[in-house]
This record gives sequence, C-alpha cells and structure tokens, in this order.
Amino acid sequence: MFDVGELAVYPAHGVGIIEAIEEKELGGAKHIFYVMRILENDMKIMIPKNNAGNVGLRAIISQKDVEEVYSILEEKDVKFTPQTWNRRYREYMEKIKTGSIFDLAAVLRDLYILQKDKPLSFGERKMLETAKGLLVKELSIAKNKKEEEIAQGIESIFGIEVSHVPAPEDLLDAEVEI
Repeated sequence: MFDVGELAVYPAHGVGIIEAIEEKELGGAKHIFYVMRILENDMKIMIPKNNAGNVGLRAIISQKDVEEVYSILEEKDVKFTPQTWNRRYREYMEKIKTGSIFDLAAVLRDLYILQKDKPLSFGERKMLETAKGLLVKELSIAKNKKEEEIAQGIESIFGIEVSHVPAPEDLLDAEVEI
C-alpha cells in the first residue's frame, strides 16, 4: 500500500511520512508494520500493514478531493440540532477519528459557524484548532502551498479578518520613534 518515504494520513494525528517497513514477531507470529513519523509533532506510530485500511491510514487527497473539501467549507446552510456541547464534542470527535477529510472539513465548518452564534466550550475551541491544523497541513501538501496561505484562505471563507503580522526581519528595518 505504501512505500518508505511516502506521505500518508493517520486519522486524528495528521500527515506523516512512512520511515520504515519492519517485520516484528508478536505472540509467535510475524507481522509487518509501517513505521510512520507524524510531521506535526515527530511522534512515531507503528501500524500493522494488514490493518492499515481498518485504522484509516490513507494517501494524501487528490486535487478533485481538494475542491470537494472547499465546497464543504463554503456550505453555509447547515442545520444544527439542539444538544449539549459535550454531545456535540463526542459527535465531532467520532467524525475526526474516521480519517475522512470530508468529515474533518464538516467539523471545522460547523465549529466556525457555531462560534458565530455562541461561545464554544474549551473543548470545542481546542477541537476547532486541531481540525484546522489537520486540514491545513494536508491541504498545503495536496496543493503544494504554504500552510499560512491555506489557513488564511480558510479563515477568509468564514469572514475572519487576517491581519498581516510582520516578519521579525521586517521589524529590524522599521523606523522606531522614541
């Protein structure tokens, strides 16, 4: 399914690189594992090769899928059923764990829309940041663009003003009044 050096997506952890394919003996039986390093935090995960599909390990999305992700994000006519924040949190977490980028995009969209109506709980705010981080990382790789550019594009979909933060080297050249 994957070769050493390939990028793949592991549900709820994000994009990683397959660093090795190793054979290990467990319980008297030999098993082959993908050794994957998650790019975001350098965490290493061993995934049984024969179970990779069941745990949701998948390739980076295609250009066609990128367009569908943006369609999901841009859909604003979303109906919410009244429920407590912790029930919503559990539902969203289940969607994130599926590994589907489309479910991930729907969670991010829903949380952005929801926060316009009412304050998000601490857990929901963390989930929004997690979903955004996972989505931005994969979209930046799929589109071969910088993560900042993807993040700004997503924020603009939801009407969030993106202010330009000067780079540290720009500040060195700036004139300062005393």
